[in-house]
Amino acid sequence: MERSERNEHPIKIGISHGDVNSISYEIIVKTLSDSRMLDFFTPVVYGSSKVASYYKKLLGIHDFNFHVVRNVEQVLPGKANLVNIFPDEIKLDPGQVTGIAGQAALRSLEAVTNDLSKGSLDALVTAPINKQNIQGDGFNFPGHTEYLTRKFGADESLMLMVSNDIRIGVITGHIALRDVPARISKERILNKVNILHHSLKRDFGIEKPKIALLGLNPHAGDKGVIGIEEQEVIIPAIREAFDSGVLVFGPYPADGFFGSASFNHFDGILAMFHDQGLVPFKTLSFKSGVNYTAGLPIVRTSPAHGTAFDMAGKNTASPNAFREAVYLAIDIVTNRRMHTEISANPLDVAMEHDDVDND
Repeated sequence: MERSERNEHPIKIGISHGDVNSISYEIIVKTLSDSRMLDFFTPVVYGSSKVASYYKKLLGIHDFNFHVVRNVEQVLPGKANLVNIFPDEIKLDPGQVTGIAGQAALRSLEAVTNDLSKGSLDALVTAPINKQNIQGDGFNFPGHTEYLTRKFGADESLMLMVSNDIRIGVITGHIALRDVPARISKERILNKVNILHHSLKRDFGIEKPKIALLGLNPHAGDKGVIGIEEQEVIIPAIREAFDSGVLVFGPYPADGFFGSASFNHFDGILAMFHDQGLVPFKTLSFKSGVNYTAGLPIVRTSPAHGTAFDMAGKNTASPNAFREAVYLAIDIVTNRRMHTEISANPLDVAMEHDDVDND
């Protein structure tokens, strides 16, 4: 993927610090301590300078320091900035699930999204949270995706797992498996297809994306022998989407689709339920996968892995997925700006390309 170059107005990315007892600070510090990262963007971590110092010492990283500020207006390009929203101590218990850590995670998330909504940031990268201890009056959602969908006023969004050219979304997300068939409707499928199609064009710069839909039942229902959802719901949705100009194909049996590497022939894939899409994705890309929330007015990415409490405080966590989440956020911000520019001035852009070709 292309990376943005440093300029007068570098991309400014807000980072929520996630659960302080998880591997979040470890992957954040390991990523930002590589000074080359600052060539691509200006990081703004919303967290605690004291927690950051604790983990820096634990990791044995002594030649890296955050530029600690009180608010986003004090952020400096070329620095790893930290908005210190916790002046007091936070009790740390690496590897443990605590209520204090949940409250700290929510406070960070609220602060960064408030600045994002004001236009003070260009994108958001979220470090992992624990979905139980963060629950409360300010957060009553299955995860980041649902919280951000409500926060930024989107009718619906799409959880899209990304690694290189693999992009897998899910028709139904964080719901019980027994509830999935009732949530699979033609309208819902078309909605997710349109979100993915628009995102592939605007966020990933793919002019004519090809999308694959997986079946709900084994063998994609075997023409109604194993299940009727493919015949009655999924195929009609595919036909309607295709007739509207969207290149969508399927339904494909999930096992053969991934086993035969057919996924390589498509720009995006939609699975019917969470594990149908995420099990093969994480098998293929666990160490580098990124979770992107498509369909929002803002850009949000996150490492595809979770809190990894079993690794917390042991200096064994890889920052690769977090780094890829940063890179993807930069690329999408850049692609969106380019898409907006082309949409606003298509003739000017075409003339620029003609000038380049004629040189």
